Amino acid sequence: MNSAEQPSGRPNKDDLKHAFKAFKKRLKLTQLDEESKLNYQPTSSGRGSGIVAITPPREFSQAVWDELVKQGKLKHVGHGTYELGENAG
Repeated sequence: MNSAEQPSGRPNKDDLKHAFKAFKKRLKLTQLDEESKLNYQPTSSGRGSGIVAITPPREFSQAVWDELVKQGKLKHVGHGTYELGENAG
């Protein structure tokens, strides 16, 4: 059993909270990074990056991401990537 799991094998509430916060921060930074690359020309349209899914931070176990999917906060979109779910708010 690792420190991120309760005796039942499920991740604890704090780890889920920290993982979700880290996911949202990484998604935002990835989007901002992509937008900065798009906007280097003076004639750019100013559109967003279009990035909606990312690979989650590796500091957290797969069980954490599985639980966040179960809660509806994240949605698994394939190939190890996730996007914000319907209950992300």
